[in-house]
Amino acid sequence: MDSDIKEDRVRAHLSNFGIDSDLAMRPNYLLSGGQKTRVALAVLVFNSPEVIMMDEPTNHLDIDAVDALAKALQNYTGGICIVSHDSHFVEAICDSIYEVSNQKVTKVNLTFREYKKELRRNNYK
Repeated sequence: MDSDIKEDRVRAHLSNFGIDSDLAMRPNYLLSGGQKTRVALAVLVFNSPEVIMMDEPTNHLDIDAVDALAKALQNYTGGICIVSHDSHFVEAICDSIYEVSNQKVTKVNLTFREYKKELRRNNYK
């Protein structure tokens, strides 16, 4: 740990991601997959990057870990770009949808549910 960073700041930060003081002291190999993901996300956002890009971040997570991840990302003030097939997760954290098609990126002015209906109407799955 960087000597300039106080241990209580690190513990408080980890607790925001559902890692209590007992879990914070465990070696990484003793944590569950969801707990490891929470720690990784806590490390990722510790220095407040401007943008986080995530590809299928909910893969291999149980529902509690997905909810914890969504809650943590809802409190994040930077930009988030995700690729996900988890509609529950997408609806929980995204306020904008962009479609990438024909070498263009276009903002979709629909809610996620409306967008899914539109895709189904156009025979996309």
